[in-house]
Parts: sequence; C-alpha cells; structure tokens
Amino acid sequence: MLERLVPDELWVLFRRVVPPTEVIRPQGGGRRRAGDRQAFAAIIFVATSGCTWRQLPPVFGPSWQTVYRRFAQWGRARVWDRLHRVILDELGARGEIDWSRCAIDSVSMPGRKRGPLTGPNPTDRGKPGSKIHLITDRNGLPISLGISGANMHDSLGLEPLVRGIPPTRSRRGPRRRRPGKLHADKGYDYDHLRRWLRKRGIRYRIARRGIESSQRLGRHRWVVGRTVSWLAGCRRHYRRYERKAEHFLAFVGIAALLIGYRHLDRPIKPRNQ
Repeated sequence: MLERLVPDELWVLFRRVVPPTEVIRPQGGGRRRAGDRQAFAAIIFVATSGCTWRQLPPVFGPSWQTVYRRFAQWGRARVWDRLHRVILDELGARGEIDWSRCAIDSVSMPGRKRGPLTGPNPTDRGKPGSKIHLITDRNGLPISLGISGANMHDSLGLEPLVRGIPPTRSRRGPRRRRPGKLHADKGYDYDHLRRWLRKRGIRYRIARRGIESSQRLGRHRWVVGRTVSWLAGCRRHYRRYERKAEHFLAFVGIAALLIGYRHLDRPIKPRNQ
C-alpha cells in the first residue's frame, strides 16, 4: 500500500520540499521517529478515503496522533503548496501545461463545523459551508487555488486567484504565470474585472448576464467542471470537517497535487516531427 499511495517518483519530489527534521533522542535511547514516507502515505489515505484521523489503519506504522502532528507541521511549512508548485514545474518543463485557454470557477462544500472561512451557503438554505475557488489550464490542471466562506461572491476570487498563479517553468523560454485567455461564467460579469484583466494583458471570455447563456462557453469551460469532480475524488474535503481553515486548504492542495502527479506519471506522448 505504501508504494501505491506514495510511488518512488512522488517520494523523490516530496523530499525536495519537506524541511529537514532534527531528531533529538532522549538520553538512554527512546522510540525511533516514524518515517516521513509512512506518514505521507497515511495523510494521502486520509485525504482520499475521507476517514477521520482516529480511523487511520495501523498498517501504516505511526499512530494517528503522529500522522496528524506531521500533517500540521508540514502545513505550517507550506509543504503542500511547494510540492504542488514542483509538480507544476515538472509538467511545464515537459510542455504539458496549456496556457492558451484557462478557466475559473468555484464549488461550495458543506461544513460540519463553524470556523474561519465558513459562511452561510445561499444555495443550501443558509447552512454553514466553505467555497473552493480554482483556475485550471486548458487540460483541467489546477494551477491556482483558494478557499473562502460559502457566502463569498465568486467575482471576489478572480483577482486573488490570478495573482496566485505561480511562476511556472516552460518547455522553452522564461517562466510563465499569465494565461492567454480566461473563461468565466456570469458570476464574473463585471466591468472592473474586465478592465483588470485587460490591464494585465489577459484576454477574457465572460458570459454576460441577461444577454447570453453560460452554456455557450461550455465547450471551453467543461474542463474546470471535470476538475471539480476530480477534487471530489479526495473525499476528505467533500464536506469540510476541519475547524481550522489552513487544514481544509491543505487537503484541497493535496488533492490538486495528486491531480497534477497523475498527469506527470503518464508516459510522454511522442510529438510530430
């Protein structure tokens, strides 16, 4: 199970971003520190299966308390964000990030606990929840992510998400962080957003309220809907169980980096000469 959850290639990338740990043993010995790979595999199991920390099977080795502490420590060290960026760099170097048409969208998740970045969900009878905002490339790869309360309007997430696109390696030339064109639905139909995108040299295609149907953009925006379903494959954030916003964001980041790694793990398609 360890090799299935954390393949050798993913483990090599993870070791590039995880901070070194100084192990201080008490005088006279003590229990050996649990391995990072075992803890990483246990965290991925929690993220993908949706089980609670206490339900973690003992097959991984470390106790659930140890795995939870490691998860929190790595979250504070921004390991998940850095690993996601490393995977994007690897994909960009292989020319597998298509910047020509990016799409932005959001999805609301119900919450079991109130906490930071939760709010009444207007689509779920005002029940508390959170919202995941994301930008994907033309292939559906998540390149920028964020969370907010479920009552936050989609349009307020556009500028932070575009600014949050990391400088990513390219197959040729300098790093890139600006999409060629951004597709969005009617929730982003505001003139100030169009001006903001135009000022940064980003073309846009935003459905206009009361004039056209969002379905006309479906042939380009369907990829972001597919990515939302991919994110739901990590069942831990299908419903927000975490009181701390940084823990919920960490699980969203883990889902995003797993999506990127699945693309990275595919064999490279030969290019026409």
